[in-house]
Amino acid sequence: MGNRNSRRGAVPLPLLIVILVAMLGLIYWLNQRSNAREAAQAAVAEQMAADSAAAAAAAAEAAAAATVVTGEILQTDPSPYTGQRIRVEGMYVTGTLGTQGFWLELPNKNPFLVSFSESARAQGVTVAFGQTVTLTGTIVAMGDSVLNAWSTAMTIGEGDRLAAEYATHFLEAEGIEVVTGGAGQMGGEG
Repeated sequence: MGNRNSRRGAVPLPLLIVILVAMLGLIYWLNQRSNAREAAQAAVAEQMAADSAAAAAAAAEAAAAATVVTGEILQTDPSPYTGQRIRVEGMYVTGTLGTQGFWLELPNKNPFLVSFSESARAQGVTVAFGQTVTLTGTIVAMGDSVLNAWSTAMTIGEGDRLAAEYATHFLEAEGIEVVTGGAGQMGGEG
């Protein structure tokens, strides 16, 4: 008779085979999930690239349909362009207006108000002080209803509202292209 005490606590061979097969199966399953995840991420990246290209093409088409207006025209009188799509190139950002918009510096050093359109807001477009931007959008006359809507949406605070009350018109920007960066977060084309 052999010494059975030396095999005490040992795992039987059939159980070892079952454990090995289970581990190999788990590794195979994890590998398949990883491959599927990589394929899904590649598909999402491809779709995002296609969406970005489509948005860029739409912005370029919209910009081509807009009337180019200079800062000198805006500082003189923007009212003839009310309701029209315009394009303003190479304007300097001097500050923000809550999360609703920002201020541009006109050639005479006066500020001009720009508001993010719903589409620019949905895309998360932002600009920062010191950036130079090219904008495409519609000139809108400022009124109490506009200010009330911004206040109700809580995109401007009381101090921003007081500053915005001085604007007679603003540009509702649909396309925002950062030409040069300044301090802060970079914007995108919207």
